[in-house]
Amino acid sequence: MKTLAAATFASACLLLTPAMAQQAAPAAQPAAPAAAPAATEPFKAGEPLPVRPNVKTFGSFCGAESVSVDTERDLYVVVSPCTSNTLRPNDGYVSLVNPDGTVHTLKWIQGNDKMGVTLNDPRGSDINHGMLYLADIDTVRMFDIKTGEPKGEVKVDGAVFLNDLEVTDDGTVYVTDSGSNDNPDASAIYKITPDGQVSDFARGGQLQRPNGIAFDPDGNIVVVLLANTEILTYTPDGQVAKTENGLESLADGLVILADGTKITTSLRANHLAKIPPGGKAELLVDQVFTPASIGYDAKRNRVIVPENQQNAITMVDLN
Repeated sequence: MKTLAAATFASACLLLTPAMAQQAAPAAQPAAPAAAPAATEPFKAGEPLPVRPNVKTFGSFCGAESVSVDTERDLYVVVSPCTSNTLRPNDGYVSLVNPDGTVHTLKWIQGNDKMGVTLNDPRGSDINHGMLYLADIDTVRMFDIKTGEPKGEVKVDGAVFLNDLEVTDDGTVYVTDSGSNDNPDASAIYKITPDGQVSDFARGGQLQRPNGIAFDPDGNIVVVLLANTEILTYTPDGQVAKTENGLESLADGLVILADGTKITTSLRANHLAKIPPGGKAELLVDQVFTPASIGYDAKRNRVIVPENQQNAITMVDLN
């Protein structure tokens, strides 16, 4: 298939279209500066990215980590952990973005002790059962999807780095713990019942530093791994039913389409890959940088990609 490449726009605050770029007049040349010391290597500006009509990037976030789609309001919910919790706690926030990329509400929900909202280092997100669910270090937090009001939290004892989550229609949460380089044995998938009971769903064996998680059309639980290229499919009773392979390790995001097609991201390769049902992984989009926990807009057949270190989101139309 034809590979798509991402088009990145120049500023987190200003959207510059290709047409605008072509029409811009050359800037006047300033007077020659004083001679600079000789460089050890010749200077070379960054290479421009190829432009494709179905791939657009927008900014104005703070370490964009995950995107979920609010289908009722037709908005994208973008989660930003912002500064590391060890340096500045409770400064994460959630933005609402229109499907055309314009910001609806930059800080719809934000960590604020005075308002009783805690968002230390929010990562993965999901919308279900009238709630927005967020994975935040060792706690799953819930917010009313219409008002943004906090609606409770569940502490996961022993968790090191809760990273992504997926929620069933009855409010059961499956959340990954990616552990850390120093503590890979913390790798797990936890199950949280609607009444807040926490248990191990999966731990050990092939489950090495799990990240993105999603449900397939048969109700199985699928997870991608940071440690290697494996994509694991678990039955609802916690047994590994299938192992597939992506193109690269450091996998982060995962969405599964209605026909069973899996779309994954790789932080190592800066790309999106797709795996059709029964097929092998193939490149979908490259040059999408630090792609994290993706969301899927079924109305537009679009994948929304948070580019974590670029403080941006990229929209990839699949049509």
